[in-house]
Amino acid sequence: HCLPLSSQIYPIHLPRETRTRRALLICNIEFEHLSRRNGAEVDVEGMTKLLEGLGYVVDVHCNLTSEGMATVMKDFADHKEHWTSDSTFLVFMSHGVRAGLCGTKSTGKTTDILSLDTIYEKFNNKCCRALLHKPKVVIIQSCRGGNTGSVMVSDSADPAMPTPSSAHTIPAGLEDDAICEVHLESDFGTLHSSTPDTVSWRSPVTGSIFIQRLIEQFRNHACNSDLQEIFRKVQYSFEKFPRQLPSQERTTMLRKFYLFPGH
Repeated sequence: HCLPLSSQIYPIHLPRETRTRRALLICNIEFEHLSRRNGAEVDVEGMTKLLEGLGYVVDVHCNLTSEGMATVMKDFADHKEHWTSDSTFLVFMSHGVRAGLCGTKSTGKTTDILSLDTIYEKFNNKCCRALLHKPKVVIIQSCRGGNTGSVMVSDSADPAMPTPSSAHTIPAGLEDDAICEVHLESDFGTLHSSTPDTVSWRSPVTGSIFIQRLIEQFRNHACNSDLQEIFRKVQYSFEKFPRQLPSQERTTMLRKFYLFPGH
């Protein structure tokens, strides 16, 4: 028997006046040992305006170590406003490596790195009960390694030609929480600026290409498309830009998330 359509869509807190949507934006621009992320200021301004337009009060933090980022996340996860909210956005922008995001004291692959796992741990159903069953949208703008995302492909039928392998492994994030028997991790929707091991591109003048296109797609389609459809539109906008492809990962959305339902 089919579920009614309404149960396949995340409920939104109405009336708008009484809901307290909060978003977290962490952006590292200045680093002690790594290059300055010129143009990132534009990303911060653009994302803040976008999120405010979607009805979120945005907490903005810049230039933090990995420890500082973890502390800010914990404080944000503890906000009482999440109980009367219906969702949250968690936006991270920094230099990055395969393992995670660079803090301001990072010297490269191993020092001062915030593991991406930490994000999901701070906001999972055990640590952040106020956001249980609510969409948690994670946006990550960073490099994930030094490789260029494009590859020269040939139409040759020669089996010796390398075939691009799928770099996506889905982490096993489902286990029972002994206290109330819910998934430990659920209702996350994640869009990363690039696929694993590849770089992300940023203009010193106009900011990151990923953030620009994300803002454009949300502005045009948040009124009538659900979150994962907007993510797909962002990915599609990179079809003719082979150096970088945003990647939906660690997504545990059980329903469709419309920012403005009832449209």
